[in-house]
Amino acid sequence: MIISQANTTDLRSFWSHSLAAAVIAREIATRMRYPHVEEAYLAGLLHDIGRLALLAAAPKEYATNFLAQDDAKLCAVEQRTLQVTHAEAGAWLIESWQLDSFLADSVRYHHESAARLGSTHPLIRIVLLAHLLSNHESDDPAVVDAGVLCGIDSQTLSDIGERAVEQIRKATDYLGIDLAGADAVQPPVTAAPAAAPDATRERLSEEVRNLVLASNAGRSFARRQSEAELLETVTRSARILFGFDDAIMLRMNATGHSLIGCAVGPHRQRLTEFAILLSSDSPIAGAAAQMRVAYLQRTGKLFGVGEEQLLRLLGTDSLVALPLLTGGRCTGVLIGGIAQAQLADLKRRERFLRAFAAQASTALASADTERTDGDRRAASVAQKYQEASRRVAHEVNNPLSIIKNYLSILDSKLLRHEPVLGELSILNEEIDRVGQIVNGLTDLQPKTRVGATDVNRVASDVVRLFQDTEFVPASVRIITRLQDQPADIAAAPDTVKQILVNLVKNAIEALPRGGEIEIANNGHLNRDGRLYLELSIRDSGQGIPAEILANLFTPGRSTKDGDHRGLGLSIVHSLVRQIGGMIMCRSSKQGTTFEVLLPLPDPDDSTGTIGTAGFSRSAAAQSQMMDLP
Repeated sequence: MIISQANTTDLRSFWSHSLAAAVIAREIATRMRYPHVEEAYLAGLLHDIGRLALLAAAPKEYATNFLAQDDAKLCAVEQRTLQVTHAEAGAWLIESWQLDSFLADSVRYHHESAARLGSTHPLIRIVLLAHLLSNHESDDPAVVDAGVLCGIDSQTLSDIGERAVEQIRKATDYLGIDLAGADAVQPPVTAAPAAAPDATRERLSEEVRNLVLASNAGRSFARRQSEAELLETVTRSARILFGFDDAIMLRMNATGHSLIGCAVGPHRQRLTEFAILLSSDSPIAGAAAQMRVAYLQRTGKLFGVGEEQLLRLLGTDSLVALPLLTGGRCTGVLIGGIAQAQLADLKRRERFLRAFAAQASTALASADTERTDGDRRAASVAQKYQEASRRVAHEVNNPLSIIKNYLSILDSKLLRHEPVLGELSILNEEIDRVGQIVNGLTDLQPKTRVGATDVNRVASDVVRLFQDTEFVPASVRIITRLQDQPADIAAAPDTVKQILVNLVKNAIEALPRGGEIEIANNGHLNRDGRLYLELSIRDSGQGIPAEILANLFTPGRSTKDGDHRGLGLSIVHSLVRQIGGMIMCRSSKQGTTFEVLLPLPDPDDSTGTIGTAGFSRSAAAQSQMMDLP
């Protein structure tokens, strides 16, 4: 698509080419899902601004060059005659505006080859493609290469070119540019080009200034740290840019049925209690529903009570209602109070009003998203801690039960004047274990311990705890097969004890009518090339139904009688995972067996600390209570 050609006698060709690049850049940005579409439009509009700068700085020397085709040859001539190219001049000019963006770089590099811009910012690639497509057909090799750089194929480029033609005509009509005159090819001349009509030049200048101001306002909005700061910045910027006497913000409520005042400025209390129903005949509600700018005067349509209130609140005789649009729907309305005499000038600047509203809408939508994400993260953390608290309560109940039973034994022995050192030692251990479980709620890293753990000893201690405290009914018999196998594993003794207490307690509860429990050390096992020690806990109960077995290690409501929460096995699963082990369960009508694979100490570990075979595999794991399965 060739929109403009060189060798015209005035600036129409320059501006028609700039507008073409701007419209095409916006279309490309939309196809690429670039988040700052208006910034792309502005970059396309200004990509050749350096040519005007050079013409203003050296009108006689640059007059002929200004009429030349905008390509690499022109840049070479500019470098040779003026020691600066128009791309460099334009970039320096934009940099002087101190914009926080890659807009200057997009101007600086718009004559580079596609091969050099492969890893550059999207805006730079967008402007390169827009510049080429506004000068060449869509199947030109340079255009195709730039299209590949932007992820756009030749057919899409052709569609963009065709779509841009009508948009360019509308833009040039709006700005008072004679596109037909710009397309007409004139013979080469050496005289300086005639100036554009004053009205057109003034309007173009204002258009560029407004786009820059709107873009800069958007960057100012993005730097706000909170929603309150953002609302203050938007209303303050509106007062400065549009001459509002005062400005307030109305946001759509959660149900989308009314506009609610935001606590901004000196009217905080009254604004938070102010509302306009969208179903009412209010002109402001109409502006929100129709998504159009509304200009309201006392002398015009009769105001509703809401508008009368806002007039008094803002201390003006006219209002401007500027809808904020996000995703094709109105999310709020910016209300500006202004003198009636200023309305005509503001209507002429409606395009600027809409550009400003678009920047404000984007910033507010982003703030809403961040707040929603923050609320979701907070809820997730709260849920994790709630789950961790439930697990702590569940696990603390085990040592507390042992302590309670041992206190009963201790009381009986003291009455008989029998020695109680053994019981006191166990009580001390269990009290320490309660503290460790509670501390596990806040610890983020599992603790390593010196040396390896003798699993046979831990298993024997657990059986003794249950038997000594009479927790095991007389109808239940516990058998152990431990001492004839290697026993060292790479896990903390407290962790192994916590695993076994839960599994043995579950096995006892599975035998309400009595039966047999077997705890066995089955020796070493090679699983996927790694050695483990296999510990099994078997009961002779009625087995676990298939539907429960399928979700056995998932937290849920227990099917047992009493105050059970269905957490024990999920905690066991978490603990086994933390130490780098595995757990399996098989069940039938003849009973249930849990097989726990516990990691062996690393033979290459010269420090003697456990965890290289287990804890090191989950160094980033959470504490025992926080690791949700």
